[in-house]
Amino acid sequence: MRQARGPFDEVPDQSFRRFVPAITVVIGSALTLWPMIASFPVLPPFGLLMLLGWRLTKPESLRIWAPLPLGFFDDLVSGQPLGNAMLFWTLCLFMIDLIDQRVVYRDFWQDWLIASGAIAFCLLLGRYVASPISAHVDTALMLQIAVSILLFPLVVRICTLLSDEEEDT
Repeated sequence: MRQARGPFDEVPDQSFRRFVPAITVVIGSALTLWPMIASFPVLPPFGLLMLLGWRLTKPESLRIWAPLPLGFFDDLVSGQPLGNAMLFWTLCLFMIDLIDQRVVYRDFWQDWLIASGAIAFCLLLGRYVASPISAHVDTALMLQIAVSILLFPLVVRICTLLSDEEEDT
């Protein structure tokens, strides 16, 4: 059990707390490096899921320029063309900012719908940029989109738990 901080106790060092969202996005992107044997590739883009999870649950946790370096790292480890995640992730965060300006209040279902659109947008455009049109990957891509959308509540739960730990310290 943690002791509550008294009114005259020193403020704990919070310098590491601001890096937790970025570190979790980097770890999510690095999960694609894990050696897996799969006959049907449906590994979701965990870096994108973590980025959306942090942005939708705690908007002030990531700066508006954060998708650029995080997307660059994701492009390096995922094998996508360089700049792919950088552009699409930035466009997704701009879209979410535009929705935040228009909508006064969002609940979990609206966040899930916004994240579903962002996931489908990034994966579909990434497919058209990275592979030829004649490639027959549409079934695997639709399954990957469905798995990613269904995993989003788990990612939101992870982000919420990590942000609650941050506030406890």
